[in-house]
Amino acid sequence: MFRKNWYLFRTLCAFSAVAGVFASPLVAQDEAVADALARLMAAEDRREYESEVLGNSSRYPDPIVRRQAALSMGRLGDPAAIPLLFEMLLDSDSTVRRNAAFALGLIGDLSGFDRLREFVLDTPGEEHYEAHAEAVTAISRIGGSEATEFFREFLGRFQNVGEEGPPPSIVRALVDSWRLRENAPVDLLVRFAESENYQTRWSAIYSLARLRDSRGATTLLAATGDEDAEIRSLAVRALDATFADSSGLDRAALAGRVRRLVNDDHEHVRINALRALATFADSNLAPVAIDRMSDQKANVRVQALVTLGRLGGSESVAVLRERLDDRNFAIRRQALISLSSIPGSGALEFLGEWFASGDWRDRIVAAQGLAAVEGDTALAWLEHLSGDEDPRVAAAALSGAARVDSTYARFIARELIGHADAVVRAAAAAQIAVEPDVADIQPLADAFRLSQSDSISDARIAIVRALGAVSQLGPGAAMAVESGFLDLFGEPDDYLVRRAAEQSFPAAAARWRPAIPLMTRRELGDYREIARNLILPAARSGVVPRVTIETDRGRIELSLLPIEAPLTVQNFLELIDRRFFDGGVWHRVVPNFVIQDGDPRGDGQGGPDYAIRDEINVERYERGTLGMALSGPDTGGSQFFITHSAQPHLDGIYTVFGRVVSGYNVLDNITQGVTIRRIRKS
Repeated sequence: MFRKNWYLFRTLCAFSAVAGVFASPLVAQDEAVADALARLMAAEDRREYESEVLGNSSRYPDPIVRRQAALSMGRLGDPAAIPLLFEMLLDSDSTVRRNAAFALGLIGDLSGFDRLREFVLDTPGEEHYEAHAEAVTAISRIGGSEATEFFREFLGRFQNVGEEGPPPSIVRALVDSWRLRENAPVDLLVRFAESENYQTRWSAIYSLARLRDSRGATTLLAATGDEDAEIRSLAVRALDATFADSSGLDRAALAGRVRRLVNDDHEHVRINALRALATFADSNLAPVAIDRMSDQKANVRVQALVTLGRLGGSESVAVLRERLDDRNFAIRRQALISLSSIPGSGALEFLGEWFASGDWRDRIVAAQGLAAVEGDTALAWLEHLSGDEDPRVAAAALSGAARVDSTYARFIARELIGHADAVVRAAAAAQIAVEPDVADIQPLADAFRLSQSDSISDARIAIVRALGAVSQLGPGAAMAVESGFLDLFGEPDDYLVRRAAEQSFPAAAARWRPAIPLMTRRELGDYREIARNLILPAARSGVVPRVTIETDRGRIELSLLPIEAPLTVQNFLELIDRRFFDGGVWHRVVPNFVIQDGDPRGDGQGGPDYAIRDEINVERYERGTLGMALSGPDTGGSQFFITHSAQPHLDGIYTVFGRVVSGYNVLDNITQGVTIRRIRKS
């Protein structure tokens, strides 16, 4: 009965789509399209589900609007959109169908499962390939026993794993199987991992590597000899000491397999092999990592230093000491932190020099090293650094103290809760929340008053969470928070603060209006301009903005994605016009993962004086993907990252808004501390 109704539904929708085409011009006037897009963007930016706007947009004659409408529905996450998205699965435009399937996954409601399943299994044809793939991802996001059964049935249907490979939906099912965790079809993944087709093999190995299920051990071991470097890289990363123990593998034999890959021809394999080797914590393996200290790739050397810190031993200590004077900041920084993590290494002897440095970056590294050393001496030094004149150092010192002794760190936090710097205040409030006390109400309220004038939300959010923790101590504490905080302050305009209250401070949330819808910094005309200048040129003629990042290591050119993330792209371009990024440094580099910058503070805690909403989209995190860094949903601003290699676990979580088109060699050679001379429009 259900299937008959589904076919009838498809027929009616197809008729409606045809009628719509004949009732309107094939391509609407661009001004009207720009206006429709503007209304969509405005509603989405407010995080407001406007049923009339979304309903009209879902049936708009021009597919550009329908595509954006589907994405908006998914980003808003309201199950009320599900019936509209079901209709859009049958749209005449393949991109609309793809976006609709993706949006159903973002909403993640179980009520969408049956329709997605029917769509994948009962609408054959190459014209549906991309939409089918997104529908498979959506099912994996919805999860549950239904998703498990679907994946097993769907993958089990396909028997041909020859060189030509399966359709995209099967490949997507392979790469997303890890989302099912303990219910993943490991036996089927093992079969597909033997495919002659590269994409099939890579996708199956990716899930097996993330799952680290003992049933995939033999396959992962075999994959370390694959002809493709990225597959070897995936496989060896999973072969760590924990996997050896859980899979019943001989530790020494597995370590031997890993150590051979430390000398692989490809740097990504060498980096991941060094990561895996570190988990064995055997100083006898140190010479393997020491040999990589002559590697031509700086990020391989950085990872080798990380590994030496985990392996320990006298040989590691000697090499780490030698590297403390390296000209490359990333090398000497990691050498000090790794040395500090080895008991009895004498790291304090060297930390003193960094502790007294006139460069705030060195003092932050000293704080990180002291946290690794631990002990009373390290804690005393960290307390001293918490009073540093540079707030970036003070914040790092408090974070370091928290790792050494949370109780003592709380004492330091109470001293810092009234600090002039918002980030320090935020770190202090977060530490107070770990062990809340009624005595903290007044200092937290005073800090909140000070935080009213902050350009960033961090301290206000952390203070609200801390007060929420205090209020949970009992009825007396709740009343004290009410009189000592809630009665004294009006409702905050900052939606992020109100959202924090909804998550952890019910009494405040009950007094304040909901976090959404929210006020935005743009008028409707601003959204129209974005549609005219970014979305329509890209959709009509493929014209997209390009930017060039000029660094001390060379240039990286990126192509931006205005259709998929128009507000994020516009924000990025506006910051470039302000020369916001010029002179900054790459403050975070994780070898074979990401490089990250866009922080005017330089310590990873900064940004502009506003936050932008996420624009999650169907684009995947492949090598050279530009993404927006976050500290939580809808907290983006200026910090961005670029991936060294494919990272599917980031898909659908962080906004993709660009891709590298040239300069991959520069991307691989960036290390922490390298300067961005400027970012300019190409």
